Amino acid sequence: MSTQPAPAPLLIACALGIERLALRRGDRGEAGGPVTVLRTGMGPEAAERSVTRALADPALTDAAVLATGFCAGLAPGMHPGDLVVAEETRAADGTVPCVGTDLLVKELVRAVPGRTVHTGPLTGSDHVVRGHERSDLLATGAIAVDMESAATLLSAVRTGERPVAAVRVVVDAPEHELVRIGTVRGGISAFRVLRSVLPAFFEWHRNLLLPRR
Repeated sequence: MSTQPAPAPLLIACALGIERLALRRGDRGEAGGPVTVLRTGMGPEAAERSVTRALADPALTDAAVLATGFCAGLAPGMHPGDLVVAEETRAADGTVPCVGTDLLVKELVRAVPGRTVHTGPLTGSDHVVRGHERSDLLATGAIAVDMESAATLLSAVRTGERPVAAVRVVVDAPEHELVRIGTVRGGISAFRVLRSVLPAFFEWHRNLLLPRR
């Protein structure tokens, strides 16, 4: 009798405790395989260290990796609570294409009805981006910026071939600039949106597990 291989795991990486809290409190739905939610700590160096260490675990060798959490929107018209599905992540040391973006958009529209979903390049930074820096990054074609997604995905693909993606929730935008990260701990819409995204992540992961024809 043949045995089915164990389903590949999913590693969901976020930086902040408030992001992990949102994911833990959210509607988990039904996962297609083992799921690990990793809090990496803030900044690209922390993300690189945490993700590399996590993927060294034999249980996560073949894991798909999805970076999530909050981000700063760069494009005019973005609002807190909007979603960003990265087509690619950009860092000074490499660009990583994302997998299954169309499916993620479809599932996020279903999971968080009424929220706008933006797609495009997501760029990395080692600090909170403000003022003219936003305009400079927008001019490169990026639609959003955060400190961990690019490092997370770059570390993930360096440890082995695997599907990767990044989904972020806009917490501040050109017309709604964040004054301090502690503002997130208030009742803003970004936290509520992040609580709703897990079913979309699980559907993305489940689709990756389907046999290829």
